[in-house]
Amino acid sequence: MKIKSYLLLYFVSCSFSIFSQDMQQGYTYLETGEYQQAEMFFETILKEHPDNKTARVCYGRAIGLNGKPKQAKIIFISLLADYPIDLEVRLNYGESLLWNSNFLKAKSYFEALIEEEPKSFSALLSYANTLSRLKQYEGALLYVNKALDILPGNPNALNSKKYMYLGYAYQKQQAQHYEDAEALLKESLTYFGNDKDTLLNLANLYLITNQLDDAKAVYNLLVENLDSKIRALNALALVSHLKGKDKEALTISQKTYDSLPHLKKALDIKQTQERYIQALIWNKNYKKSTALIDTLLKGQENKNWVLALRATLNIYKSNFKNSIKDYNRILLNDSTSFNGNLGKANALKALGYYDDAYRSAETTLTFYDKQKDALTFLKDLNTTFTPFYEMKAAYTFDNGNNKAFAINNTVEIPLSTTFKFLGSYTYRTTENDVTYNYATSKGFNGGISYQVLPRVTFKGTAGFISVSSLNKKYNQVLANLSLNIKPFKLQSLDVNYTREIQNFNAELLNREIVMNNYFVNHNVNTNFKLGLFTQYYFTSQSDANIRNLFFTSLYYNILSKPNLKAGLNYQYITFKNQVPTVYFSPEKFNAYEVFINMVKDEVLVKPKMWFYELTAALGLQYIEENSAQSTYRFSGKIGYKFSDRCLVNLYGKNSNVASATATGFTFTEIGFGFKWYLFKKPLFRKQLTLRK
Repeated sequence: MKIKSYLLLYFVSCSFSIFSQDMQQGYTYLETGEYQQAEMFFETILKEHPDNKTARVCYGRAIGLNGKPKQAKIIFISLLADYPIDLEVRLNYGESLLWNSNFLKAKSYFEALIEEEPKSFSALLSYANTLSRLKQYEGALLYVNKALDILPGNPNALNSKKYMYLGYAYQKQQAQHYEDAEALLKESLTYFGNDKDTLLNLANLYLITNQLDDAKAVYNLLVENLDSKIRALNALALVSHLKGKDKEALTISQKTYDSLPHLKKALDIKQTQERYIQALIWNKNYKKSTALIDTLLKGQENKNWVLALRATLNIYKSNFKNSIKDYNRILLNDSTSFNGNLGKANALKALGYYDDAYRSAETTLTFYDKQKDALTFLKDLNTTFTPFYEMKAAYTFDNGNNKAFAINNTVEIPLSTTFKFLGSYTYRTTENDVTYNYATSKGFNGGISYQVLPRVTFKGTAGFISVSSLNKKYNQVLANLSLNIKPFKLQSLDVNYTREIQNFNAELLNREIVMNNYFVNHNVNTNFKLGLFTQYYFTSQSDANIRNLFFTSLYYNILSKPNLKAGLNYQYITFKNQVPTVYFSPEKFNAYEVFINMVKDEVLVKPKMWFYELTAALGLQYIEENSAQSTYRFSGKIGYKFSDRCLVNLYGKNSNVASATATGFTFTEIGFGFKWYLFKKPLFRKQLTLRK
């Protein structure tokens, strides 16, 4: 943070009072910051009086403050040679060191000067400012207070003190010592009241630490200040968005936007336009936001802030390639642009260009050291490629007296952003209390996942299952092949093959029925909240039976935080052969249901927070030509994220939908899940050390 340095000038009286009066205009130029005029004024004076010390000092200050620090330093070196013990000359020479960014030399110089002149207000203040420029804020505050002991209430010293507090707090914030930063800003407020700059920094700190209610309270204070009202209102809209209240954000932003004709500051006008368009985007009002962006682009088609708005709009609309084009234009204008570098990283990640996304995020950090959003992006990306172990244990039972306990262990080890090793081990026991039939199965699988293209991923696993039942023991080969494709924006297509054993109960395991499933999943989302999921299964079984299954779901996304959707499901099943005494195998089965689903995703929640998923569905099912039967389906999961590396959950399911079980009975499952990331970061990113 830039700290202004103030040095009190001690103007020396000249031999003739008339000459001093002639220089008064020059003094005024210096005091009012008109350094170009001051330079010209004292240059003229020196042509007539080249040896006048005061004119030389003033001229040196004028050119130094007018962007010519090297020339100023030369002048003060000359003055120091002529007046080696003159305090005014020595002070100005010291300040010329600051103008030339010779901070360490200035520190030593002012330390020596203070030893000689311990009561010099100017020496103490200059030394304090020097320490501040070196970001040694604790010492800076100590010495500015010593200066204020000599001249209490001096405005220059008080102003320096305020900026020292701001710089010190920012330093603590960058080091993620957020409590210390908050304490410093609050201490500053005890000296400077509701100072606008301090309050803005405090509110920003609360945004960074996600203390949104505290941020809102501070911005509400800033609204009372006319000078900061517009900025505070725009920030309040952002706070509402971060709290998941996008409609509230738009309401606030709309009021601010309506005041545009009355705004005079260019910065306020720009920020208001920017926030209003962002609020429209958050609320998925893409038509209006597009029109406003197109209007802004006329005449300023290369302005970074407008290009960033269009890039954000395209991110929300999943037009990631168009976003990257705008981010590239931004970076051509300014390679250090935060929005350009981190925005591009997000778009690249969405398109599956993970290595490029890493590079863009790391580039952001080269320009914005320890920037929290960039660090968070890298941490999330690292999590995607960090090896993990996951365990799921479940107990199931139905009203056909079948019981089962299963435990599934999964390991995933990424070796790059495109290649992963996969492994799993499953142990399951099932029994029937009436028939006394039982079976135990152990399944082993291993394989790989490979990103063939940025939007095409192949996954293949193979293994075997070992079954021991009441009447027989056997081993069978297992397989799972899938191709995940993202053919167009907002769409995904999965093509799959699985080889598995019909294992719902002990009786089925005993029959050793092998199922070869060929199926396709297709999901289509839209920018107007509707979505359609379609699934088709073709199953060929070792008992010569064939199953066809068709499922489709039309849903509407009601909310995004938490994710809430509702919709209609339809399912159709037919079997070639009907073997009702063995498993549920109707010639014709139709089911219709309405459902609602609410999710707070475990991937998105922060450590020490809860996540959950709730689903409820009601409907009708038609088996063969029989009358309609009412159905229900309920499931729920609640979990807790202990840290970035560890989470657990409990879940439960209950359903009477015939297709949910092999026998059509009421079915219940309860379970426990545990996930542990084995390392702090990906194995292949050892060279990357995230800055704390």
